[in-house]
Amino acid sequence: MDNNTEAYADLVAKGTDWGMRILFALIIFVIGKWIVGKLTGLLKSAMTKRNVDPALITFLGSIIYYALIVIVVISAIEKLGVQTTSFIAVLGAAGLAVGLALQGSLSNFASGTLIILFRPFKIGDVIEAGGVLGVVEEIGVLATIMKSPDNKKIIVPNSEIMGGTITNITANPIRRIDLTFGVAYEDDVDKAKAVLMDEIKKNPKVLSDPAPQVELFELADSSVNFVVRPWVKTADWWSTRCELMMALKKRVDEEGLSIPFPQRDVHLRQS
Repeated sequence: MDNNTEAYADLVAKGTDWGMRILFALIIFVIGKWIVGKLTGLLKSAMTKRNVDPALITFLGSIIYYALIVIVVISAIEKLGVQTTSFIAVLGAAGLAVGLALQGSLSNFASGTLIILFRPFKIGDVIEAGGVLGVVEEIGVLATIMKSPDNKKIIVPNSEIMGGTITNITANPIRRIDLTFGVAYEDDVDKAKAVLMDEIKKNPKVLSDPAPQVELFELADSSVNFVVRPWVKTADWWSTRCELMMALKKRVDEEGLSIPFPQRDVHLRQS
């Protein structure tokens, strides 16, 4: 009878101990899951206020949520008395293997995150990055999609964009047009400068502030070269450049100035 009483008491003690462990494990899991949900929600709200891409918010939120849930589950299991050291080692090894296998994708993901967070460009901008030039049509988590000037679709990995120089051509509201215009050595340089300045000011797209510049730049082998530097709105840059080249050529011809071409004097000697 005493043995039965002792066995019963031992069973009750073990049952109580395991019951308390399970209860504490459930409490840890429930409270931990609630805290994880709150933290993830706060993170998503913070990213939303910073105008982060919705796709990235969902993706990052899911990764952080499940990573924290794994920590909560491990803590709950450990409360049951289960050794989690080997379990954590297996998870670490699996994570390392997955990381090595997806090294390129992870690099693109990290670069995409930086692009969305720091916004070196936005959809609709004309940029030169990753060795290509085009209009940004989509900024993805792994790649950026651009449209080339001749309407080709270009998909550039984000790591190539962030790993090099990014030139945002349309970031600023105005741009300068840089032209080099040459006249002959026999021409009047004062007249040439006045003619070039007068003609660029006639174009309504040329801005008065900043003021355009026409300056004698160099005495080249076959011509006296002027730099012509008007400022225009960024959207008008290409059309204005073409218009000015046509107008300046016609005006130079009308004024009797000449645009020289490279030439060389050859002297023949008779032996």
